[in-house]
Amino acid sequence: MNKNYYAILMAGGVGSRFWPVSTNSFPKQFHDMLGTGETLIQKTFNRLGKLIPKENIFILTNEKYNDLVFEQLPGVTQRQVLLEPAMRNTAPCILYASLKIQKENPDAVMIVAPSDHWIEDETTFIDNVQQCFDACEQNDMLTTLGIKPTFPNTGYGYIKFEKESEGDIKKVAQFTEKPDYDTAKQFLATGSYLWNAGIFIWSAKSITKAFAQYQEKMTALFSDGISSYNTDDEIPFINENYGEAENISIDYAILEKAPNVHVLPVSFDWNDLGTWGSLYSKLDKDENQNAVVNADTYTVDANNNIIRTEGKKVVVVDGISDYIIVDRDDVLLIYPKSKEQDIKKIRSAVQDKFGDDLV
Repeated sequence: MNKNYYAILMAGGVGSRFWPVSTNSFPKQFHDMLGTGETLIQKTFNRLGKLIPKENIFILTNEKYNDLVFEQLPGVTQRQVLLEPAMRNTAPCILYASLKIQKENPDAVMIVAPSDHWIEDETTFIDNVQQCFDACEQNDMLTTLGIKPTFPNTGYGYIKFEKESEGDIKKVAQFTEKPDYDTAKQFLATGSYLWNAGIFIWSAKSITKAFAQYQEKMTALFSDGISSYNTDDEIPFINENYGEAENISIDYAILEKAPNVHVLPVSFDWNDLGTWGSLYSKLDKDENQNAVVNADTYTVDANNNIIRTEGKKVVVVDGISDYIIVDRDDVLLIYPKSKEQDIKKIRSAVQDKFGDDLV
């Protein structure tokens, strides 16, 4: 494997729309959400390990998930686990990791990938990443993977690319946040828009150069500690300074400003697994279109439900359709699929009424 290949695996989120399974102390990336025998972070790590030396896969996560990372990825070392002492969105943690990697290997090229996405055709995914690695080794460019949309999804961001761009990798014309349904339909009709998967590929030189140009204050903050990176002084420096960084995403901080952003349109089947409904769409169904994970069920006049328990509990359902039914320890959620976006609010309401232990 190429020693210049690196990965930054983003694993610090809470996954609040997957409550009550995903909690502050045990978020969704550490769960086997699909019932495959592997947690989402394990599956992502192993996928990236098909191209990238496993010792070069860095995990970015909150410091409270440190033990979970080592439990689920027993082959990694503390060098590979970068702990965020404060929640500061994606730009600060990507800059921190990029500077650390660049100090270790100035010729590094890297992929930044969420730990909780579902990708079925891993062979095509690896081929696409290799294509971007090859381009980024030769050019000063920031690339992302854009998913060819199959329907006007209003839950994803979109990337408009320049059709006249030569080659497979296209120049990005515009990023758009989650559009309404009519706008999404218009996007698909043009053939110039892709779903934004939040998967980025670039060289360490290119991304740190972009940060220096567009995020001077943040670059100064993290560059002050470069001498400490990859030494015993790194963690004290990060703990003292990380919280001073601006709370901003990589999209707003860099990608919407830089002129050298490109996208590779890809066709592998992808899902960001952001809600129970997105998970339902990827699970096998019974004859009544119920998706069942870790449960034994007896259903009567029950259709299109997602049913999940811990420990193979027997679940009897009669006369309920299009519901999310999730049992976890001391929480039982029975909630309409049509209102799944409200689960984040319900989680907060439960926290206010019953305390932090349930969320």
